[in-house]
Amino acid sequence: MKLLRVMFVLCGLVVPGFGLDREAFTFTKYDLNVRVEPEQQRLGVRGRITLRNDSNDPQKDIALQISSTLDWRSIQIAGKAVEFVTHEYTSDIDHTGSLSEVIVTLPREVPPKGTVELEVGYEGVIALDATRLTRIGVPEEKAKHSDWDRISKSFTAVRGVGYVVWYPVAMESASLSDGNSVFETVERWKLRESSSNVKMNLCFVTSRWSPPMVVVNDQVLRDVGGGSVGGATGGNVTACGVHTYEPLGQTVPLFLLANYSELDQPAVDMRYLPEHKPGAESYALAAELAVPLVTEWFGAPRLRAETAELVDSAAAPFESGSMLLTPLGSTDSTVYKVDAAHQLTHAAFLSPRSWIYEGVAHFAQALEREQQNGRQAALDFIGRHRTAIAGAEKALAAAHRENEAANGSLINTSNEEFYRSKAMYVWWMLRDMIGDAALKKALAAYHPDQDKESSYVQHLIEAQTHRDLEWFFDDWVYRDRGLPDFRVESAYPRATVNGGSIVTVTIENLGDAGAEVPVTLRMQDGEVTKRLEVRANSKAAVRIEVATTPLEVVVNDGSVPESDVSNNVFKVPPPDPAK
Repeated sequence: MKLLRVMFVLCGLVVPGFGLDREAFTFTKYDLNVRVEPEQQRLGVRGRITLRNDSNDPQKDIALQISSTLDWRSIQIAGKAVEFVTHEYTSDIDHTGSLSEVIVTLPREVPPKGTVELEVGYEGVIALDATRLTRIGVPEEKAKHSDWDRISKSFTAVRGVGYVVWYPVAMESASLSDGNSVFETVERWKLRESSSNVKMNLCFVTSRWSPPMVVVNDQVLRDVGGGSVGGATGGNVTACGVHTYEPLGQTVPLFLLANYSELDQPAVDMRYLPEHKPGAESYALAAELAVPLVTEWFGAPRLRAETAELVDSAAAPFESGSMLLTPLGSTDSTVYKVDAAHQLTHAAFLSPRSWIYEGVAHFAQALEREQQNGRQAALDFIGRHRTAIAGAEKALAAAHRENEAANGSLINTSNEEFYRSKAMYVWWMLRDMIGDAALKKALAAYHPDQDKESSYVQHLIEAQTHRDLEWFFDDWVYRDRGLPDFRVESAYPRATVNGGSIVTVTIENLGDAGAEVPVTLRMQDGEVTKRLEVRANSKAAVRIEVATTPLEVVVNDGSVPESDVSNNVFKVPPPDPAK
């Protein structure tokens, strides 16, 4: 009879319309005991998870997912085993490209907003695995520089959701071959679980004679040898520490074990491999040099900035809050200054909104480049993001044609190109529009606990400028209007009696988003720039007086992202004689 029931469940999962809603439940609380054994590459977990039914319908079944290299051992409610079936579920939210999914049949339905607590147990290995990347054609060596997570004797580094599913989650399948599907699915999960409370008692079985340093997010586990769980056995000791995230927010739980040395500086705490001490010192110096700029714009750091080295010198860096994982092979501090500015901004400026939290950190990187090498260097830096933003806008437009509900506004987006790159442009444009002093004051007045309405930041900025910015926020933040497309429609010079000329320049915006854009008139011996507000699908004109012969007009210096920049230059005809 039991076998027959299991078959019915499995068959139901593949029958269209069965309606298993993998995202019906929000994981409101984790209370997990985690045991890591680097010698065996093993991870074992026992604990409790609390889930709330946030769907509109009663739910009888719950989907739980962990990495495909981990095996479910037990699931109970109030100490009693419940029915469940496991199967492999293809999804690229895990580095292996698949998940070990369990479908739990509850003894009774959970009503909307009702909760259920499950006692879970699972274990297995976490080895270096880049299957999800190699199967879409990424060369294996290159793939391993991105998916570098693993538990091993020499080095352990394991990131959470979106990399290695080492704590239970529940998401619909996502594929790297399907555009931004993986990123959007993970970001949707993180947004849904941002208010969850997480408590993890992590225990690491390490060598008695040469215990590695354990780093869990921004904390270092120092009680090695205490034998909190299991005590000393043979040549090994067990080190434990309780780590909480209340709430989880945008943090990605992670842990590392390596033979790190420490370098604690006023601006940042460094965990580095002994042979790379010069690199660690260079990064620490870069952080020290970045502190004045970050403090000037975003205030003094509230959190401690932590940096830990990745053993792979070509590994892709990773950040979670004010924690940065990165290679430290270079000894040139200027190489690290942009990353340090980003990290320190996260430590100084907190926000529950991704477009603000990530946007200002990327904006800080552009400010750092400007401080180092001038405005053009900063524009070159942000300009590297323009093509990706334009591509994301085209993809969103296509999604709109299929689904009118598709949303790319900065308020609700889960697309990295929007809430990181496009948001960086938004902050840069606001700076150009209102000036450094006003924007600094607005940022200083920002309080994350008061950011309850989407218009909160707009009103802070308007209070400093007494300028109506509703049109700008409507086009760039509250709704996705795409990108502007500026073209110089005409440039009419008229000679003046003193030998110069007045050039009337008309700019047309063919796009659906408006912006204030710089218009530059170039002459034989210099140039003059004025700013012009050009609303969506409209025209605006500006008059520029020059003393020598005008040659050409250029609209936009790269500070505003456009869908087309091929029509931004216009040759000025000879001036009409003065009348």
